[in-house]
Amino acid sequence: MFYIPGFDPIHPRRYRELYRKESTAQAKISGYEVALHPKRLDGPYGWHVKAAIDGEEVESDVQVLYWADLVRGGMDQGILQTYLQLIRTAWIYIASGALRRLMRLRKGPVIAALYPVVFLLVQLLLALGLAWGLGQGFALLHPTLAWGGLLIVPFVLRWFQKQDGKFFAYYLMHDYAYSAQLNGANPPELEQRLVEFRGVIARALQEDLDEVLIVGHSSGAHLAVSILADLIRAGQVPERGAKLGFLSLGQVVPMVSFLPAADRLRGDLYYLSTREELFWYDVTAPGDGCAFALCDPVAVSGVAPDNKRWPVVVSAAFTQTLSPSRWGELRWRFFRLHFQYLCAFDRPGDYDYFRITAGPLTLAARYTGRRASASRIDVPVSKYTSRRNEGVGALE
Repeated sequence: MFYIPGFDPIHPRRYRELYRKESTAQAKISGYEVALHPKRLDGPYGWHVKAAIDGEEVESDVQVLYWADLVRGGMDQGILQTYLQLIRTAWIYIASGALRRLMRLRKGPVIAALYPVVFLLVQLLLALGLAWGLGQGFALLHPTLAWGGLLIVPFVLRWFQKQDGKFFAYYLMHDYAYSAQLNGANPPELEQRLVEFRGVIARALQEDLDEVLIVGHSSGAHLAVSILADLIRAGQVPERGAKLGFLSLGQVVPMVSFLPAADRLRGDLYYLSTREELFWYDVTAPGDGCAFALCDPVAVSGVAPDNKRWPVVVSAAFTQTLSPSRWGELRWRFFRLHFQYLCAFDRPGDYDYFRITAGPLTLAARYTGRRASASRIDVPVSKYTSRRNEGVGALE
């Protein structure tokens, strides 16, 4: 299995610890066994999994396709640069009409996108308010000294920046700005990383395996779309051998595909949606306010062809698969809920991350015949539908 994280600056060992902790919890609840061991393969950071599920013993290897270094580069911005990013990113989404159309889908992720804008402006207004009050005190000494109150502004803003581990305003602003900086086109360094990821997956497909499973979480989902589209275009999926599965979790594809210059991504969505070389299963949940829950990423992007077969869009149904007490603990922890797809469910249903990634069935064998959710949104909403790279060869 290859896991592609979202916009996350943390070292991938965080995902190993999360997998270890949550698989142990799920195994206890569901009555199977999962144990993690040191990685045995060359290549990206990962770990080895031994499991006994449904009466079968299974061995799996998990590797994290790491782009946290690029994320940290995108987050390496000062306070002034962040506020300039705010202005530019807001202008891109508003002027292009993308924000208005995104609001037709789900309000949750749009609110999540507006949150850093609003909170950063509140920080600035608070700093300016304190500066005004301090200036009034200075003015008692001399009217021109009132301007001296502005000296407090950078200190207040720097304090908020240091507290961003609690507020996430800077983090989210950098996230949305990274995707929007080229109006939806991938930065060159990200394109190069996608080529490297494709090579790693292509080599795995040459091995004697039952399945090569790609898991794309959050913004990692749309990166996986482009990687897999390029992989198939390049003829790097063998006709015989390992099955190719794609599990997209908590996707935010419309945040990028609705932008004017996202024709690369739209072309990849169009192309991948018809391919027989893979099985694509898309899982979101209305309880996840950071994802475009039950929004078919191909259809809402306005590029669904007549012969579309993917993805199968289903719900993780947090309100049903989590007990009332557990749901009560998590329902207002929005960022934690966005990672629930990778975690244990105390009332597990059709979706079980650890049965999928460490169990005896391939993704296709497990879910072939599974009907898409009747409540999914599968109508075209994006204003921009131009696309490129439709089966014309892999990007290099």
